[in-house]
Amino acid sequence: MKNHPYHLVDNSPWPLTGSMGLMTMTMGMVLWFNFNKMWLLMMGTAIIFLTMFQWWRDVTRESTFQGLHTKSVTYGMKLGMILFIISEVFFFSSFFWAFFHSSLSPSIEIGMQWPPLGIKPFNPMSIPLLNTMILLSSGISITWAHNSIINSNFSQTTHSMLLTIILGIYFTILQAVEYYEAPFTIADSIYGSTFFLGTGFHGIHVLIGTMFILITKMRIIKLHLSKNHHTGFESAAWYWHFVDVVWLFLYISFYWWGM
Repeated sequence: MKNHPYHLVDNSPWPLTGSMGLMTMTMGMVLWFNFNKMWLLMMGTAIIFLTMFQWWRDVTRESTFQGLHTKSVTYGMKLGMILFIISEVFFFSSFFWAFFHSSLSPSIEIGMQWPPLGIKPFNPMSIPLLNTMILLSSGISITWAHNSIINSNFSQTTHSMLLTIILGIYFTILQAVEYYEAPFTIADSIYGSTFFLGTGFHGIHVLIGTMFILITKMRIIKLHLSKNHHTGFESAAWYWHFVDVVWLFLYISFYWWGM
């Protein structure tokens, strides 16, 4: 019994196993970069995925079957997601800061020109433009899904979410092709560093967002969410719209303006 609307979580091992997985993955990346051995990296990644699966399972149980996510709890979760997205805005701002700092006043080390001497940039009217159209289309489809779940049209919700997932996977495949065909590498001066860091971290966010939407779609199929109780879906939609907006800024600055 309790006399407040908040959810005090039970003792959980997942923060501990998650931190162990992150530490293992970090050491695994060091081992991979220096000695080309990937076993520790794969172990850390496996620990993180297992932790994610079981942690989300517990959250699903608390919200759907135990009814512990009251209005006050969902308000706090929405506020937490908003603050997380704001932190992500500042995270990507650092890449844009580095890009514009170097491009607006190129130093003598890179030939006093942008792009630096010897760098052949991507054609912004090729794969980058197609990827822009794909992400804009996925933003429309996730908005369609949001409208459908509010109107309790779960058939259209799952169809539009499936379309969003397909577009997200298509974007990732095209970006992998672009990286494979890239005429420069991350080691090619500040241009290569800022380009691959900015677009690479965005690509990771697309993968995470696709996974987020896929899990939410599975929960909708299992009737875990309703028109009045879909905080997880809203968080996924907000995150996906954020990914869309970041790509627009990346395309305009890294591909089009910075070529």
